[in-house]
Amino acid sequence: MLYRTVKPIVAAVLRLLFRVEAIHVERVPGTGPLLLVSNHASLLDPPLVGGVCPRRLAFLAKAELFRIPLFGRLIYALGARPVRREGADPAALRTALRALEGEGALLVFPEGTRGEREGVLRPGKPGAGMLAVMSGAAVVPVYVSGSGRAWPRGRRLPRPTKVRVLFGEPLRFAAPPGADRKRLYEAASRDMMTAIAGLRDSLAAGETRSAPRLHAQIQ
Repeated sequence: MLYRTVKPIVAAVLRLLFRVEAIHVERVPGTGPLLLVSNHASLLDPPLVGGVCPRRLAFLAKAELFRIPLFGRLIYALGARPVRREGADPAALRTALRALEGEGALLVFPEGTRGEREGVLRPGKPGAGMLAVMSGAAVVPVYVSGSGRAWPRGRRLPRPTKVRVLFGEPLRFAAPPGADRKRLYEAASRDMMTAIAGLRDSLAAGETRSAPRLHAQIQ
């Protein structure tokens, strides 16, 4: 109930402040487990993606945010779950897998933390690939353009800037029998970041086509 109440309000405010344009929302599967993987340049990215996505999203957030009085309780009620930024976090993986059960949809940022500059992508961490392979969920790459200019790291308050959210074609990652799991997860995360980079480049070129599909099993 809280999510359904808050989402249209947040979406309206974001449209007013940032003239948010959602591109190819129809690429988001309407049913089944869904993993959205996005670049991360700003604190605005979770509400920006959640505000335009037609599915209700859960998302992972750094554990420090949940220690902020009232704010931590609010984001938890809206579907956020804590994750440690350093080292392995088995509890966060279990939480993420539960969020994807049935018809669940989850937003994650494979880079792990916000980038320093708009448009510059960091390598994806293997945890995102592990989650995709273990869950079997459809993986939709997302590129958010403009959020790093609207509210970059180190700036106290956001500034009005045009933001576009581009959704790519769904990807699938499977584990062949006998595959090296560590290499498999790393390769899946690299492919996610390749797809996100393809979306970035298509926007820069004035196009809105997605990056090439990557449906083949990873060996």
